[in-house]
Amino acid sequence: MTLDVWLLLGAVIVIAAIASVRIAHRLGLPSLLVYLGFGLILGDAGVGIPFNDPHVAQQIGLTALAVILAEGGLTTNWSHVRRSVPMALLMATVGVAVSIIVVAVAVQALLGFDTTTALILGAVLASTDAAAVFSVLRRLPLPPRLAGILEAESGFNDAPTVIAVVLLSSAANDSATVGTFLLETSTELIIGAAVGLAVGPAGAYALRRVALPASGLYPIAVLALTFVSYGGAVLLHGSGFLAVYLTALILGNSRLPHRAATRGFAEGAAWLAQIGLFVMLGLLASPKEMPSAIIPGLVTGTILVLLARPLSLMVSSLAARAARLGPVSWREQAFLSWAGLRGAIPIVLATIPWAAGVEGSKEIFNQVFVIVIVFTLLQGPTLPFAARLLGVSAPAEAHDLSVESAPLEELKADLLQVKVPPGSRLHGVEIFELRLPTGAQVTLIVRDGKSFVPTSTTRVRVDDQLLLVTTAACRDQVERRLRAVSRSGKLAGWYGERGLE
Repeated sequence: MTLDVWLLLGAVIVIAAIASVRIAHRLGLPSLLVYLGFGLILGDAGVGIPFNDPHVAQQIGLTALAVILAEGGLTTNWSHVRRSVPMALLMATVGVAVSIIVVAVAVQALLGFDTTTALILGAVLASTDAAAVFSVLRRLPLPPRLAGILEAESGFNDAPTVIAVVLLSSAANDSATVGTFLLETSTELIIGAAVGLAVGPAGAYALRRVALPASGLYPIAVLALTFVSYGGAVLLHGSGFLAVYLTALILGNSRLPHRAATRGFAEGAAWLAQIGLFVMLGLLASPKEMPSAIIPGLVTGTILVLLARPLSLMVSSLAARAARLGPVSWREQAFLSWAGLRGAIPIVLATIPWAAGVEGSKEIFNQVFVIVIVFTLLQGPTLPFAARLLGVSAPAEAHDLSVESAPLEELKADLLQVKVPPGSRLHGVEIFELRLPTGAQVTLIVRDGKSFVPTSTTRVRVDDQLLLVTTAACRDQVERRLRAVSRSGKLAGWYGERGLE
Protein backbone atom coordinates (compact mmCIF):
# COMPACT_ATOMS: atom_id res chain seq x y z
CA MET A 1 0.00 0.00 0.00
CA THR A 2 1.14 3.56 -0.69
CA LEU A 3 1.73 6.19 1.97
CA ASP A 4 -1.53 7.94 1.06
CA VAL A 5 -3.49 4.76 1.68
CA TRP A 6 -1.76 4.22 5.03
CA LEU A 7 -2.54 7.80 6.06
CA LEU A 8 -6.18 7.36 5.08
CA LEU A 9 -6.42 4.05 6.95
CA GLY A 10 -4.77 5.54 10.01
CA ALA A 11 -7.08 8.56 10.03
CA VAL A 12 -10.17 6.33 9.72
CA ILE A 13 -8.96 4.15 12.60
CA VAL A 14 -8.32 7.18 14.82
CA ILE A 15 -11.74 8.67 14.07
CA ALA A 16 -13.47 5.32 14.71
CA ALA A 17 -11.49 4.91 17.94
CA ILE A 18 -12.48 8.39 19.12
CA ALA A 19 -16.15 7.68 18.38
CA SER A 20 -15.96 4.39 20.28
CA VAL A 21 -14.77 6.07 23.48
CA ARG A 22 -18.31 7.20 24.27
CA ILE A 23 -19.66 3.66 23.88
CA ALA A 24 -16.92 2.22 26.07
CA HIS A 25 -17.51 4.92 28.69
CA ARG A 26 -21.24 4.15 28.86
CA LEU A 27 -20.53 0.44 29.33
CA GLY A 28 -17.94 1.16 32.01
CA LEU A 29 -15.14 -0.41 29.98
CA PRO A 30 -11.64 0.94 29.46
CA SER A 31 -11.43 1.92 25.81
CA LEU A 32 -8.39 -0.32 25.35
CA LEU A 33 -10.68 -3.27 24.61
CA VAL A 34 -12.22 -1.46 21.65
CA TYR A 35 -8.79 -0.52 20.31
CA LEU A 36 -7.52 -4.07 20.70
CA GLY A 37 -10.59 -5.20 18.78
CA PHE A 38 -9.70 -2.84 15.92
CA GLY A 39 -6.23 -4.37 15.81
CA LEU A 40 -7.60 -7.90 15.71
CA ILE A 41 -9.96 -6.95 12.87
CA LEU A 42 -7.11 -5.42 10.89
CA GLY A 43 -4.78 -8.37 11.58
CA ASP A 44 -4.32 -11.73 9.90
CA ALA A 45 -7.72 -12.98 11.05
CA GLY A 46 -9.53 -10.01 9.48
CA VAL A 47 -8.32 -7.54 6.87
CA GLY A 48 -5.03 -9.41 6.69
CA ILE A 49 -2.45 -6.72 7.47
CA PRO A 50 0.70 -8.69 8.40
CA PHE A 51 2.54 -7.76 11.60
CA ASN A 52 4.56 -10.26 13.62
CA ASP A 53 7.67 -8.41 14.77
CA PRO A 54 8.06 -8.37 18.59
CA HIS A 55 11.15 -6.14 18.37
CA VAL A 56 9.26 -3.34 16.60
CA ALA A 57 6.25 -3.88 18.87
CA GLN A 58 8.47 -3.59 21.94
CA GLN A 59 10.04 -0.30 20.83
CA ILE A 60 6.72 1.24 19.79
CA GLY A 61 5.09 0.00 22.96
CA LEU A 62 7.72 1.38 25.33
CA THR A 63 7.64 4.76 23.58
CA ALA A 64 3.83 4.92 23.76
CA LEU A 65 3.92 3.96 27.45
CA ALA A 66 6.37 6.82 28.09
CA VAL A 67 3.89 9.27 26.51
CA ILE A 68 1.02 7.83 28.59
CA LEU A 69 3.08 8.07 31.79
CA ALA A 70 4.09 11.63 30.94
CA GLU A 71 0.42 12.59 30.58
CA GLY A 72 -0.37 10.85 33.87
CA GLY A 73 2.30 12.83 35.67
CA LEU A 74 1.36 16.15 34.05
CA THR A 75 -2.30 15.76 35.01
CA THR A 76 -1.74 14.41 38.54
CA ASN A 77 -2.48 16.90 41.29
CA TRP A 78 0.33 16.53 43.81
CA SER A 79 -1.73 17.97 46.66
CA HIS A 80 -4.27 15.18 46.11
CA VAL A 81 -1.82 12.27 45.97
CA ARG A 82 0.85 13.49 48.41
CA ARG A 83 -0.59 11.64 51.40
CA SER A 84 -1.02 8.51 49.30
CA VAL A 85 2.51 8.36 47.88
CA PRO A 86 4.16 6.34 50.73
CA MET A 87 1.54 3.59 50.45
CA ALA A 88 1.70 3.70 46.65
CA LEU A 89 5.50 3.33 46.75
CA LEU A 90 5.18 0.30 49.01
CA MET A 91 2.66 -1.24 46.62
CA ALA A 92 4.95 -0.47 43.67
CA THR A 93 7.98 -2.15 45.31
CA VAL A 94 7.08 -4.57 48.10
CA GLY A 95 3.68 -5.29 46.56
CA VAL A 96 5.17 -5.94 43.11
CA ALA A 97 7.73 -8.35 44.59
CA VAL A 98 5.03 -10.26 46.50
CA SER A 99 2.83 -10.45 43.40
CA ILE A 100 5.69 -11.79 41.25
CA ILE A 101 6.59 -14.47 43.77
CA VAL A 102 3.00 -15.59 44.42
CA VAL A 103 2.13 -15.86 40.71
CA ALA A 104 5.41 -17.62 39.94
CA VAL A 105 5.02 -20.22 42.70
CA ALA A 106 1.37 -20.89 41.84
CA VAL A 107 1.80 -21.27 38.06
CA GLN A 108 4.88 -23.40 38.58
CA ALA A 109 2.89 -25.76 40.79
CA LEU A 110 -0.36 -25.76 38.78
CA LEU A 111 0.80 -25.34 35.18
CA GLY A 112 4.26 -26.89 35.31
CA PHE A 113 6.21 -23.77 34.29
CA ASP A 114 9.95 -23.72 34.90
CA THR A 115 11.19 -21.25 37.50
CA THR A 116 12.47 -18.54 35.13
CA THR A 117 9.40 -18.59 32.87
CA ALA A 118 7.11 -18.49 35.92
CA LEU A 119 8.98 -15.49 37.32
CA ILE A 120 8.80 -13.71 33.95
CA LEU A 121 5.04 -14.28 33.78
CA GLY A 122 4.64 -13.00 37.35
CA ALA A 123 6.69 -9.89 36.55
CA VAL A 124 4.76 -9.18 33.34
CA LEU A 125 1.47 -9.28 35.25
CA ALA A 126 2.65 -7.34 38.32
CA SER A 127 2.05 -3.87 36.91
CA THR A 128 -1.31 -2.12 36.86
CA ASP A 129 -2.07 -0.13 33.72
CA ALA A 130 -1.95 3.66 34.07
CA ALA A 131 -4.27 4.32 31.11
CA ALA A 132 -6.91 1.86 32.37
CA VAL A 133 -6.74 3.14 35.95
CA PHE A 134 -6.90 6.81 34.91
CA SER A 135 -9.98 6.11 32.74
CA VAL A 136 -11.71 4.53 35.75
CA LEU A 137 -10.81 7.36 38.11
CA ARG A 138 -12.36 9.90 35.73
CA ARG A 139 -15.81 8.34 36.13
CA LEU A 140 -15.75 6.73 39.59
CA PRO A 141 -16.11 9.01 42.65
CA LEU A 142 -13.67 7.81 45.32
CA PRO A 143 -12.28 9.36 48.50
CA PRO A 144 -9.16 11.41 47.71
CA ARG A 145 -6.78 9.09 49.58
CA LEU A 146 -8.04 5.94 47.84
CA ALA A 147 -8.01 7.56 44.41
CA GLY A 148 -4.54 8.93 45.14
CA ILE A 149 -3.18 5.49 46.01
CA LEU A 150 -4.52 4.01 42.77
CA GLU A 151 -3.26 6.92 40.70
CA ALA A 152 0.22 7.06 42.21
CA GLU A 153 0.66 3.28 42.21
CA SER A 154 -0.17 3.00 38.52
CA GLY A 155 2.45 5.66 37.82
CA PHE A 156 5.20 4.23 40.03
CA ASN A 157 4.89 0.47 39.51
CA ASP A 158 5.77 0.49 35.80
CA ALA A 159 9.45 1.17 36.49
CA PRO A 160 10.21 -1.82 38.77
CA THR A 161 8.17 -4.22 36.66
CA VAL A 162 9.91 -3.19 33.42
CA ILE A 163 13.29 -3.63 35.11
CA ALA A 164 12.23 -7.02 36.50
CA VAL A 165 11.02 -8.29 33.13
CA VAL A 166 14.17 -7.13 31.31
CA LEU A 167 16.52 -8.64 33.90
CA LEU A 168 14.59 -11.92 34.12
CA SER A 169 14.50 -12.18 30.32
CA SER A 170 18.27 -11.72 30.27
CA ALA A 171 18.68 -14.20 33.11
CA ALA A 172 16.82 -16.80 31.08
CA ASN A 173 19.84 -16.95 28.79
CA ASP A 174 22.52 -16.19 31.39
CA SER A 175 23.13 -17.07 34.99
CA ALA A 176 22.32 -14.35 37.52
CA THR A 177 22.14 -14.40 41.30
CA VAL A 178 19.36 -12.91 43.41
CA GLY A 179 21.86 -10.41 44.81
CA THR A 180 22.82 -9.22 41.34
CA PHE A 181 19.15 -8.90 40.41
CA LEU A 182 18.33 -6.78 43.47
CA LEU A 183 21.44 -4.63 43.03
CA GLU A 184 20.69 -3.87 39.38
CA THR A 185 17.03 -3.15 40.13
CA SER A 186 17.89 -0.76 42.96
CA THR A 187 20.57 0.97 40.88
CA GLU A 188 18.25 1.55 37.94
CA LEU A 189 15.50 2.93 40.19
CA ILE A 190 17.92 5.27 41.98
CA ILE A 191 19.37 6.58 38.70
CA GLY A 192 15.90 7.04 37.19
CA ALA A 193 14.67 8.90 40.26
CA ALA A 194 17.78 11.12 40.30
CA VAL A 195 17.37 12.04 36.62
CA GLY A 196 13.67 12.79 37.02
CA LEU A 197 14.26 14.91 40.13
CA ALA A 198 16.98 16.83 38.29
CA VAL A 199 15.31 17.43 34.92
CA GLY A 200 11.89 18.32 36.38
CA PRO A 201 12.90 21.33 38.52
CA ALA A 202 15.49 22.50 35.98
CA GLY A 203 12.90 22.38 33.19
CA ALA A 204 10.33 24.24 35.26
CA TYR A 205 12.90 26.92 36.14
CA ALA A 206 13.87 27.37 32.50
CA LEU A 207 10.31 27.51 31.17
CA ARG A 208 9.34 30.19 33.69
CA ARG A 209 12.16 32.42 32.50
CA VAL A 210 12.31 31.81 28.76
CA ALA A 211 9.78 33.87 26.83
CA LEU A 212 8.92 31.68 23.85
CA PRO A 213 7.48 33.50 20.80
CA ALA A 214 4.34 31.31 20.56
CA SER A 215 2.15 29.74 23.24
CA GLY A 216 1.99 26.49 21.28
CA LEU A 217 5.71 25.93 21.90
CA TYR A 218 5.27 25.51 25.67
CA PRO A 219 3.36 22.19 25.52
CA ILE A 220 5.90 20.84 23.03
CA ALA A 221 8.77 21.94 25.29
CA VAL A 222 7.20 20.29 28.34
CA LEU A 223 6.67 16.96 26.55
CA ALA A 224 10.19 17.18 25.10
CA LEU A 225 11.61 17.65 28.61
CA THR A 226 9.92 14.46 29.79
CA PHE A 227 11.61 12.59 26.95
CA VAL A 228 14.94 14.23 27.76
CA SER A 229 14.49 12.71 31.20
CA TYR A 230 13.50 9.33 29.73
CA GLY A 231 16.38 9.17 27.27
CA GLY A 232 18.93 10.49 29.76
CA ALA A 233 17.97 7.89 32.36
CA VAL A 234 18.15 5.05 29.83
CA LEU A 235 21.59 6.19 28.61
CA LEU A 236 22.77 6.18 32.24
CA HIS A 237 21.33 2.66 32.66
CA GLY A 238 18.52 3.91 34.85
CA SER A 239 14.75 3.57 34.76
CA GLY A 240 13.39 5.76 32.00
CA PHE A 241 9.79 5.22 33.12
CA LEU A 242 10.45 6.42 36.67
CA ALA A 243 12.38 9.40 35.31
CA VAL A 244 9.65 10.44 32.86
CA TYR A 245 6.89 10.10 35.48
CA LEU A 246 8.74 12.14 38.11
CA THR A 247 9.70 14.82 35.59
CA ALA A 248 6.12 15.09 34.37
CA LEU A 249 4.80 15.15 37.95
CA ILE A 250 7.10 18.05 38.84
CA LEU A 251 6.37 20.00 35.65
CA GLY A 252 2.62 19.40 35.95
CA ASN A 253 2.56 20.87 39.45
CA SER A 254 4.84 23.85 38.75
CA ARG A 255 3.70 27.36 37.93
CA LEU A 256 4.33 27.25 34.20
CA PRO A 257 2.97 29.45 31.40
CA HIS A 258 -0.03 28.06 29.51
CA ARG A 259 -0.63 25.12 31.85
CA ALA A 260 -4.11 24.52 30.44
CA ALA A 261 -2.76 24.24 26.90
CA THR A 262 0.01 21.93 28.11
CA ARG A 263 -2.43 19.59 29.83
CA GLY A 264 -4.68 19.53 26.78
CA PHE A 265 -1.74 18.79 24.48
CA ALA A 266 -0.50 16.00 26.77
CA GLU A 267 -3.96 14.43 26.99
CA GLY A 268 -4.31 14.48 23.21
CA ALA A 269 -0.85 12.94 22.76
CA ALA A 270 -1.66 10.24 25.33
CA TRP A 271 -4.96 9.36 23.63
CA LEU A 272 -3.17 9.08 20.29
CA ALA A 273 -0.47 6.91 21.90
CA GLN A 274 -3.13 4.66 23.45
CA ILE A 275 -4.97 4.22 20.18
CA GLY A 276 -1.80 3.43 18.25
CA LEU A 277 -0.47 1.14 20.99
CA PHE A 278 -3.60 -0.95 21.44
CA VAL A 279 -4.28 -1.26 17.72
CA MET A 280 -0.66 -2.36 17.21
CA LEU A 281 -0.94 -4.97 19.98
CA GLY A 282 -4.15 -6.24 18.45
CA LEU A 283 -2.34 -6.60 15.12
CA LEU A 284 0.48 -8.49 16.83
CA ALA A 285 -1.86 -11.02 18.42
CA SER A 286 -2.89 -14.11 16.49
CA PRO A 287 -6.47 -15.24 17.23
CA LYS A 288 -5.65 -18.69 15.84
CA GLU A 289 -3.20 -19.25 18.71
CA MET A 290 -5.48 -17.94 21.47
CA PRO A 291 -7.64 -21.04 22.15
CA SER A 292 -4.69 -22.95 23.60
CA ALA A 293 -3.98 -20.02 25.92
CA ILE A 294 -7.50 -19.67 27.34
CA ILE A 295 -7.31 -22.27 30.13
CA PRO A 296 -3.78 -21.36 31.33
CA GLY A 297 -4.69 -17.68 31.04
CA LEU A 298 -7.85 -18.06 33.11
CA VAL A 299 -5.98 -20.04 35.77
CA THR A 300 -3.16 -17.48 35.93
CA GLY A 301 -5.59 -14.54 35.93
CA THR A 302 -7.60 -16.05 38.76
CA ILE A 303 -4.41 -16.55 40.78
CA LEU A 304 -3.42 -12.95 40.08
CA VAL A 305 -6.75 -11.35 40.98
CA LEU A 306 -7.84 -13.54 43.90
CA LEU A 307 -4.51 -14.44 45.48
CA ALA A 308 -1.46 -12.45 44.34
CA ARG A 309 -3.00 -8.98 44.28
CA PRO A 310 -4.77 -9.32 47.68
CA LEU A 311 -1.61 -10.71 49.32
CA SER A 312 0.49 -7.89 47.86
CA LEU A 313 -2.00 -5.36 49.29
CA MET A 314 -1.98 -7.11 52.67
CA VAL A 315 1.82 -7.15 52.94
CA SER A 316 2.08 -3.53 51.75
CA SER A 317 -0.54 -2.48 54.30
CA LEU A 318 1.32 -4.27 57.11
CA ALA A 319 4.54 -2.55 56.05
CA ALA A 320 2.73 0.82 56.01
CA ARG A 321 1.33 0.15 59.48
CA ALA A 322 4.78 -0.83 60.77
CA ALA A 323 6.22 2.39 59.34
CA ARG A 324 3.32 4.36 60.87
CA LEU A 325 2.18 5.62 57.48
CA GLY A 326 -1.50 5.18 58.26
CA PRO A 327 -3.63 2.04 58.11
CA VAL A 328 -5.51 0.83 55.05
CA SER A 329 -8.78 -0.82 56.08
CA TRP A 330 -9.74 -4.25 54.78
CA ARG A 331 -12.50 -2.66 52.73
CA GLU A 332 -10.01 -0.35 51.03
CA GLN A 333 -7.61 -3.24 50.49
CA ALA A 334 -10.37 -5.29 48.89
CA PHE A 335 -11.30 -2.48 46.53
CA LEU A 336 -7.68 -1.69 45.66
CA SER A 337 -7.22 -5.36 44.90
CA TRP A 338 -10.19 -5.48 42.54
CA ALA A 339 -9.28 -2.14 40.95
CA GLY A 340 -5.78 -3.26 39.93
CA LEU A 341 -6.62 -3.28 36.23
CA ARG A 342 -4.22 -4.78 33.72
CA GLY A 343 -4.13 -3.23 30.28
CA ALA A 344 -1.58 -2.48 27.61
CA ILE A 345 1.43 -2.53 29.93
CA PRO A 346 1.42 -6.31 30.61
CA ILE A 347 0.96 -7.00 26.88
CA VAL A 348 3.85 -4.68 26.01
CA LEU A 349 6.01 -6.25 28.71
CA ALA A 350 5.21 -9.68 27.27
CA THR A 351 6.95 -8.61 24.04
CA ILE A 352 10.28 -8.18 25.91
CA PRO A 353 10.98 -11.91 26.52
CA TRP A 354 9.53 -12.67 23.08
CA ALA A 355 11.97 -10.26 21.44
CA ALA A 356 14.80 -11.69 23.58
CA GLY A 357 14.06 -15.18 22.28
CA VAL A 358 13.13 -16.66 25.66
CA GLU A 359 11.72 -20.16 25.31
CA GLY A 360 7.94 -20.23 25.72
CA SER A 361 7.66 -16.44 25.48
CA LYS A 362 5.04 -16.54 22.68
CA GLU A 363 2.81 -18.62 24.95
CA ILE A 364 3.33 -16.01 27.70
CA PHE A 365 2.22 -13.28 25.28
CA ASN A 366 -0.93 -15.21 24.33
CA GLN A 367 -1.81 -15.92 27.96
CA VAL A 368 -1.33 -12.29 28.96
CA PHE A 369 -3.52 -11.18 26.04
CA VAL A 370 -6.30 -13.48 27.21
CA ILE A 371 -5.92 -12.34 30.83
CA VAL A 372 -6.14 -8.64 29.89
CA ILE A 373 -9.28 -9.07 27.77
CA VAL A 374 -11.17 -11.42 30.11
CA PHE A 375 -10.39 -9.75 33.41
CA THR A 376 -10.80 -6.21 32.08
CA LEU A 377 -14.27 -7.23 30.91
CA LEU A 378 -14.90 -8.68 34.36
CA GLN A 379 -13.39 -6.00 36.59
CA GLY A 380 -13.96 -2.76 34.66
CA PRO A 381 -17.79 -2.67 34.58
CA THR A 382 -18.10 -4.00 38.15
CA LEU A 383 -15.87 -1.42 39.85
CA PRO A 384 -18.74 1.01 40.70
CA PHE A 385 -20.71 -1.89 42.19
CA ALA A 386 -17.65 -3.08 44.15
CA ALA A 387 -17.08 0.43 45.51
CA ARG A 388 -20.69 0.67 46.71
CA LEU A 389 -20.65 -2.88 48.11
CA LEU A 390 -17.48 -2.23 50.10
CA GLY A 391 -18.64 1.22 51.19
CA VAL A 392 -15.66 3.06 49.75
CA SER A 393 -17.43 5.16 47.11
CA ALA A 394 -17.89 8.87 47.72
CA PRO A 395 -21.08 9.93 45.90
CA ALA A 396 -21.14 13.26 47.73
CA GLU A 397 -17.49 13.99 46.93
CA ALA A 398 -17.31 17.29 45.11
CA HIS A 399 -15.49 17.38 41.82
CA ASP A 400 -12.14 19.08 41.98
CA LEU A 401 -12.45 22.79 41.33
CA SER A 402 -10.82 23.35 37.97
CA VAL A 403 -8.76 26.54 38.00
CA GLU A 404 -6.97 27.26 34.75
CA SER A 405 -4.64 30.10 33.83
CA ALA A 406 -6.90 31.36 31.04
CA PRO A 407 -9.84 29.07 30.15
CA LEU A 408 -11.19 31.75 27.81
CA GLU A 409 -12.33 29.69 24.85
CA GLU A 410 -15.12 28.05 26.83
CA LEU A 411 -16.19 31.51 28.03
CA LYS A 412 -16.12 32.91 24.47
CA ALA A 413 -13.67 35.55 25.64
CA ASP A 414 -10.24 36.79 24.66
CA LEU A 415 -7.22 37.93 26.63
CA LEU A 416 -5.48 40.98 25.13
CA GLN A 417 -2.01 42.19 26.04
CA VAL A 418 -1.18 45.83 25.23
CA LYS A 419 2.32 47.33 25.56
CA VAL A 420 2.21 51.16 25.80
CA PRO A 421 5.03 52.42 23.52
CA PRO A 422 6.95 55.71 23.90
CA GLY A 423 5.01 58.61 22.34
CA SER A 424 1.63 56.94 22.82
CA ARG A 425 -1.26 59.22 23.88
CA LEU A 426 -2.34 56.43 26.24
CA HIS A 427 0.23 57.84 28.67
CA GLY A 428 -1.56 59.73 31.45
CA VAL A 429 -5.04 58.43 30.56
CA GLU A 430 -7.04 57.06 33.49
CA ILE A 431 -8.63 53.64 33.10
CA PHE A 432 -12.21 54.96 33.09
CA GLU A 433 -11.23 57.48 30.39
CA LEU A 434 -10.48 54.64 27.98
CA ARG A 435 -14.28 54.23 27.68
CA LEU A 436 -14.02 50.59 26.72
CA PRO A 437 -17.24 48.92 25.57
CA THR A 438 -19.33 46.87 27.97
CA GLY A 439 -17.84 43.41 28.15
CA ALA A 440 -14.22 44.56 28.32
CA GLN A 441 -12.11 45.30 31.38
CA VAL A 442 -8.48 46.09 32.18
CA THR A 443 -7.75 43.37 34.74
CA LEU A 444 -4.02 43.78 35.37
CA ILE A 445 -1.18 46.23 34.79
CA VAL A 446 2.48 45.18 34.80
CA ARG A 447 4.72 48.16 35.62
CA ASP A 448 8.45 48.07 36.36
CA GLY A 449 8.35 44.30 36.73
CA LYS A 450 5.50 44.37 39.27
CA SER A 451 1.85 43.60 38.60
CA PHE A 452 -1.24 45.09 40.24
CA VAL A 453 -4.98 45.32 39.69
CA PRO A 454 -5.88 48.85 38.55
CA THR A 455 -8.77 50.95 39.77
CA SER A 456 -10.90 53.17 37.55
CA THR A 457 -8.64 56.16 38.34
CA THR A 458 -5.28 54.44 37.75
CA ARG A 459 -3.25 56.37 35.16
CA VAL A 460 -1.61 54.47 32.32
CA ARG A 461 2.09 55.10 31.79
CA VAL A 462 4.60 54.51 28.99
CA ASP A 463 6.05 50.95 29.06
CA ASP A 464 3.05 49.64 31.00
CA GLN A 465 1.67 46.28 29.93
CA LEU A 466 -2.12 46.11 30.12
CA LEU A 467 -3.97 42.82 30.31
CA LEU A 468 -7.57 43.08 29.16
CA VAL A 469 -10.32 40.47 29.17
CA THR A 470 -13.00 41.03 26.56
CA THR A 471 -15.89 39.09 25.14
CA ALA A 472 -15.18 37.75 21.66
CA ALA A 473 -18.07 39.79 20.25
CA CYS A 474 -16.57 43.17 21.14
CA ARG A 475 -12.88 42.39 20.72
CA ASP A 476 -12.58 44.33 17.44
CA GLN A 477 -14.29 47.32 18.99
CA VAL A 478 -11.89 47.23 21.97
CA GLU A 479 -8.85 47.09 19.69
CA ARG A 480 -10.11 50.04 17.63
CA ARG A 481 -10.74 52.14 20.75
CA LEU A 482 -7.26 51.43 22.16
CA ARG A 483 -5.62 52.36 18.85
CA ALA A 484 -7.70 55.54 18.69
CA VAL A 485 -6.72 56.66 22.20
CA SER A 486 -3.08 55.77 21.52
CA ARG A 487 -3.11 58.08 18.49
CA SER A 488 -5.29 60.99 19.65
CA GLY A 489 -5.74 60.66 23.42
CA LYS A 490 -8.89 60.27 25.50
CA LEU A 491 -10.87 62.68 23.25
CA ALA A 492 -10.10 60.65 20.13
CA GLY A 493 -13.80 60.35 19.28
CA TRP A 494 -14.22 64.12 19.18
CA TYR A 495 -11.47 64.35 16.57
CA GLY A 496 -13.05 61.70 14.36
CA GLU A 497 -10.38 59.13 15.20
CA ARG A 498 -11.89 55.62 15.04
CA GLY A 499 -8.74 53.54 15.45
CA LEU A 500 -9.04 51.82 12.08
CA GLU A 501 -6.06 49.94 10.66
